[in-house]
Amino acid sequence: MAKTFQQLMDEARDTVKELSPQQVHELLQNNGNHALLDVREKEEYREGHLEGAVSVPRGFLEMKMDAEVPDKSTPIIAYCAGGVRSLLAGKVMQEMGYEDVISMSGGYTAWKNEGYSFVQDRQFTQEQLTRYSRHFLLPEVGEEGQAKLLDAKVLMVGAGGLGSPSAYYLAAAGVGTMGIIDHDVVDLSNLQRQILHTNDRIGEPKTESARQTLQGLNPDVNVIPIPERLTSENIMGIIEDYDIVVDGCDNFATRYLVNDACVMTGKPNVHGSIFQFEGQVSVFHPGNGPCYRCLYPEPPPPGMAPSCAEAGVLGVLPGLIGTIQAVETIKLILGKGDSLAGRLLHFNTLTMEINTLRLRQDPECPMCGEKPTIHELIDYEEFCNLQGAA
Repeated sequence: MAKTFQQLMDEARDTVKELSPQQVHELLQNNGNHALLDVREKEEYREGHLEGAVSVPRGFLEMKMDAEVPDKSTPIIAYCAGGVRSLLAGKVMQEMGYEDVISMSGGYTAWKNEGYSFVQDRQFTQEQLTRYSRHFLLPEVGEEGQAKLLDAKVLMVGAGGLGSPSAYYLAAAGVGTMGIIDHDVVDLSNLQRQILHTNDRIGEPKTESARQTLQGLNPDVNVIPIPERLTSENIMGIIEDYDIVVDGCDNFATRYLVNDACVMTGKPNVHGSIFQFEGQVSVFHPGNGPCYRCLYPEPPPPGMAPSCAEAGVLGVLPGLIGTIQAVETIKLILGKGDSLAGRLLHFNTLTMEINTLRLRQDPECPMCGEKPTIHELIDYEEFCNLQGAA
């Protein structure tokens, strides 16, 4: 037999316990075991909600409850705007097997009117809600994660083969501030792989070309061009403003420089390198695994590791490796997943073999070992030449 709305409400009140905002406040103060469930629409939740509340709109309740609260014995406090939707939601949750469900009478409106505290999430613009809509659907990202991305500051070392795809996808993802340091200009030979640049920008600084591309892709991103060579004299002043460093350089002197500066400042270093048809990626995260010097205590002799200009490179290879660097950077920003810290991913495009090697921290490492001997930056060009000559 069909039921009226009033009958449904009466049935819900017969089985679902209701508490006033004051009672809920006291319960939360004295017992922190309750799961707070906001069953309003996302737009309502975004404007303000109880701290710690999980957003599960009423229309998605049956689909999402098992994932949000898998233990059916967990006590739940549900609320909406005025207490109606949460009461009906409580009845549904009981039917789903949840044993202890409370609905807050008067809802969020009454809670605010009583003067109890609430929190407001980042207020996204309508354009941002559309632009990042696919991120919002991911539980591991959502609006909270997107806010982290927009607040993040990432330094790109190099706007070439690796820096191009890394920066492009980080900008598309909404990383809010991106510094790009590169002293080079766009050359015709770059365009086979360096996707930030175009034919009509040949001769322009790569940092300026990168800025035009990235801000054309996503105006949310503040791109800071740094048309300089990275050196021991300027690196500390540059990286202090950033959370993560993405190393896409093409020479050993800069790799050692970036590694040492990141260890000294505690900054994660998302490292990538390529050679002909092969590439590798790792994350050197101080305090969470080895550093670059643990993997390569000394640079190779001159001539043993030729550059792309000398040995060639498959144009798509830096796209693959740089994109993985972007994934690792996003994971670090979100605090999700297992990073490549302590691991080295090796990609061979000719055989399509991907191998992941475990890396160990060297207790004798002069940079991050038990008794480090390097306490200041050095002349890395001289270091690489001297070590190579030796």
